[in-house]
Amino acid sequence: MTDLAQALGDLDEAMAVALVEEKLARGLEPLAILQELQLGMNLVGERFESGEYYLSELIYGADIFQKASAPLQELLQGQAQEKLGTLVLGTVKNDIHDFGKNIVATLMRANGIEVVDLGVDVDWAAFVQAIKEHQPQLVGMSCLLTTAFDAMKETIQAIEAAGLRDKVTILVGGGPVDENTREYVGADRYCRTAQDGVSAAKQVLGVG
Repeated sequence: MTDLAQALGDLDEAMAVALVEEKLARGLEPLAILQELQLGMNLVGERFESGEYYLSELIYGADIFQKASAPLQELLQGQAQEKLGTLVLGTVKNDIHDFGKNIVATLMRANGIEVVDLGVDVDWAAFVQAIKEHQPQLVGMSCLLTTAFDAMKETIQAIEAAGLRDKVTILVGGGPVDENTREYVGADRYCRTAQDGVSAAKQVLGVG
């Protein structure tokens, strides 16, 4: 565990922000720094799942992530010149959590994948419309609530009913999501972490 990941995991905002600035000044790659922050968010998530952290601390951790990663965003976008493909991304209906989704969006963009971010509480019709409009190779669905699993399933069924299912690879992830969830909702890939999502996306696009 790096010092930056530990600082974020411990919810030490001042330390996390300072360490990002220090690492940038030392010439570390922005993507490597972002991956340290992601490890820190994973630690926050693990502590939430174990009951050590409450929801308020989980949300605070995501807020620290956003603040600490802000100096990296422009640099990361500058690194990714060639567009490898397109991902339509959103947190499904009945779920308003966005920090996991935002991490995925940031890492995907850093790796040259265009992201169409639909936001949170996204219904099936918005996913279908975005697929028709942007013609992505990938669709990513996130949720943090088990009660949103059915919305995820309904969205995938709607994509199939619209005749679009065989045109996209559907990735699912989020705190309570696992391989059983993937099978239940009818998705193609389960991604435990944002980096797993990037790896899966690159495989689908033939560059990983």
